[in-house]
Parts: sequence; C-alpha cells; structure tokens
Amino acid sequence: MSNEDDDNEDEDFAIRHAYEKYGVNGYYSQYGSDYRNPHEARLKIIVHQLVEKWNLKSTERILDLACGSGEITLILRQLGFQYINGIDPYTSEAYEKRTGNSIHAKWTFEQIADGCLESEGEFYDIIICSFAAHLIQPSYLPLVMIQLRFVAKKLIILTPHKRPQLSPEWGWILKDEFVHERIRARLYTSDE
Repeated sequence: MSNEDDDNEDEDFAIRHAYEKYGVNGYYSQYGSDYRNPHEARLKIIVHQLVEKWNLKSTERILDLACGSGEITLILRQLGFQYINGIDPYTSEAYEKRTGNSIHAKWTFEQIADGCLESEGEFYDIIICSFAAHLIQPSYLPLVMIQLRFVAKKLIILTPHKRPQLSPEWGWILKDEFVHERIRARLYTSDE
C-alpha cells in the first residue's frame, strides 16, 4: 500500500471519528469551510471513466449535490462541462474558494426532501452526488430521492460504501454500476 493510501485511510478514519464525535451535520458545520475530500485523486479517475462509459455530454446541465469543496465541479470543468451548479449547506466557503463560483444554494437533504429543488424551477440533465448520499438519514432517503426525480432524468451516486440502496419505488432505476479502487459509481435513470 502506498503512502497516499495510508494518508487516505488516516483521513477516512479521522472523518469517521469526527462524525461519531460531532454528528455529520455538526462536523460539517464546524469544519465545512476547510473540507477537502481525501479521495479526490481517485474521484478524478472515476469521473473520467463514467463520463466516457455513460456518454455524458459537456453541454448537459449538472447539479453537483452535496458539492463539498468542489472536486466534482472542478473535474467536470476540466472535461469541458460548462453548466454546473453546486449545492451544499456546509461547505460553501470551501467550494467558492476552490472553484471561483458562488454556491447555487445551501440546502440540506431535509430541505430537499421538503421540495425546495422543485419549487426553484430548476431542471438538470444529471445530478451527481459524491460521497454524501450514504450520509442521508434513512428516514429522509426516500423523500430526497423522490424529490430529485422531479428535477432530473439521471442520477449518479459515487460512494465509498454499498449504501445507499435505492428502491425503484422512489423513481430511480439502476442502469449501470462499476467500482474503481473501492469507490462505487452508480447510474440511475428516472422511471418516467
């Protein structure tokens, strides 16, 4: 195992420990302005792969959901994607500092479950949720997924876990999945 892998595992452990100590919301409220995903190098590889494998077009409108410090936005920009909005309730400062873009909104998953995206009138070709969907409280997960279906036809979840498992009753059908260095990429399409 390389030193970078050791560093990533140490950072993973530190973040998991901080989640236990502060809770997910508490951690990001306290440290969100300095957040950096320790898996960014691997994310770059997997995003390149999924853009090619799933034939994503640089003209598609992307919602970078739970955008963190903007790693997905930056990777997509390097690939020529032009329309990307970031949403995150905790990391807007880190996102704006790294990407040079203002964050689109600071909505929580709970607010999304309540319908804020649909009421905004935005529509996206693709929603990408990287390293965050597994953090959605199980009681909110169905509502969040149903609401996402109202504003996009495709959903890509990047996760370091097998979670979350989406139910077709929530409006998303799993079309493809692959794993790269323990990061799972899933492509869902709307059932409409």
